[in-house]
Amino acid sequence: MSYKIVFSNFADKQLSKLPLDIQNRIISTIKRCRIRPYSHIKKLVSSKYFKLRIGNYRAILDIIDNKLIIHVIEIGHRKNIYKK
Repeated sequence: MSYKIVFSNFADKQLSKLPLDIQNRIISTIKRCRIRPYSHIKKLVSSKYFKLRIGNYRAILDIIDNKLIIHVIEIGHRKNIYKK
């Protein structure tokens, strides 16, 4: 049983603005989390979402266990991703 990965429109737009080598690294890291996502991610403080560390970049995720979905909400550099 592996999780399905779904990108939000916002995350897809952010990913497309990044250089191609970083895009490939982010996608391969997220795909690696499909089997056991909780061993790769950490819970965000005072939020229901999770973060996935990919070098200097972070992906904000929501995991829907009953449907086996990893929803990628936002992707960005670590200095900008938490300023909301």
